Amino acid sequence: MADTNWRRLLRRAVLGKEGLADPDWPVDHVPRSERRDLLSISAVLLGFVFFAGTMWSGAEVGAALGMRRTFTVMAVGYAILGVYVAMLCLIAARAGLTTVLLARYTFGSAGAKWADLLLGGTQVGWFGVTIPMVAGPTAAYLGVTDPTLIAAITALWGVLHLSSAYIGYEGMEKLSFVAVPVLFVVGVVSIWLAAGDVGGFDALSNVAGEPGTTMSFGAAVTVVVGTFVSGGTQAPNWARFAENSRVAFWAGLVAFLLGNGFLFVSGAVGGAVYDVTPAGDLYAVLAAQGLATVGLIALILNIWTTNDNSAYAFGVAGSEAFGYERKRPFVLAGGVVGIVLALLGASGLLIPWLNVLGTYVPPLGGVVIADFLVRWRLRVPRMDDVTFAVLRPVPVAAYVLGCLGAILTAGSVIPGVTAPTVFPGIPTLNGILVAIVAHLLGYYVLERSGIATTHVVAADATYTHE
Repeated sequence: MADTNWRRLLRRAVLGKEGLADPDWPVDHVPRSERRDLLSISAVLLGFVFFAGTMWSGAEVGAALGMRRTFTVMAVGYAILGVYVAMLCLIAARAGLTTVLLARYTFGSAGAKWADLLLGGTQVGWFGVTIPMVAGPTAAYLGVTDPTLIAAITALWGVLHLSSAYIGYEGMEKLSFVAVPVLFVVGVVSIWLAAGDVGGFDALSNVAGEPGTTMSFGAAVTVVVGTFVSGGTQAPNWARFAENSRVAFWAGLVAFLLGNGFLFVSGAVGGAVYDVTPAGDLYAVLAAQGLATVGLIALILNIWTTNDNSAYAFGVAGSEAFGYERKRPFVLAGGVVGIVLALLGASGLLIPWLNVLGTYVPPLGGVVIADFLVRWRLRVPRMDDVTFAVLRPVPVAAYVLGCLGAILTAGSVIPGVTAPTVFPGIPTLNGILVAIVAHLLGYYVLERSGIATTHVVAADATYTHE
């Protein structure tokens, strides 16, 4: 009897109480009664974008261009990133749907499975790549060198990162309400101390790039946009909880323009003033400033609030892929895979992983934006009132062309494999623009004329817009 009760409790912990929907609505529209205000949505999105890798990118650009030109690059890059993410957030709030469910409207019921694999699968990899970023400094701070103990610390952090995603939006919200103010204060203090160490803010703003380090303006903007554009494509997973589309738009803009920009500046400043490896590393910079304990706490919050978003993303992607109304089993399954990847040394793949994400994820977001503007005109029928086509060839073709545009701009996506550089400019931006233009042309030429397959909406459909 006791064994039966234990198994019942375990089943409820993993799957949720039978008969109750997942409180995060992973395969349905978020009802109006569950919507949140600007403070809540902004906190969760800011927690997501406060990521140590952004600081490394800031240090890289700052070292190549100097502080003054870095600010110009940021103005261009974060304007692109902010508007892109804000539009996706607006659409998500209108529909009340995750990115993978928006993809069902755009690509069809089978086409959405690619979005599940792309957005969910890559986030499992991201989860594994980033756990060591906090496990390593934790071990160093504690003086732990034994490989077995370091592996145990890595696994422990992986489990903790899963915990708030397992709880859902509410758990992530509470963590972000604590983490975001702390990270902001620590960032301001660090910049202030760095300015003092270099001779004041005037001296800091005049810091030139390192001799022999070169980077074109376009390449620098690519770094700014590419560091978090793939993550930004996942922003609808949380923006769908916004009480209206205006709240979602401004929360996305604040997080991905101002929040991400603030962290980028922190990295650029730290990289310019302190000789640490990797340049701009949050923990290493704060340790150099005599704040090692503060640095570790900040790093823990920094990685945790990003990685639980990754776990949440592959949880909701799994729910859509298998048509299951609870995300928790997929959070746990993806988390186990991610922890194993971390233990196998996946942390060395961070930069190649960012390149892959920056090529193949943004065109998907571009097609979704174009589709919801021209096909749906932001009037989203409820899923029950739509007979979804298995595949919509126009958006699928537009996505493929967008990826090709990014590849032919970058010249290389996979290490060791080269492609001709045909287009000038920024690979990520070109991928988005090519996808949008291709979809617009295909929609007006092929879908509206009835040549290409699309969905059928019931005559008495109910719409989700405010």
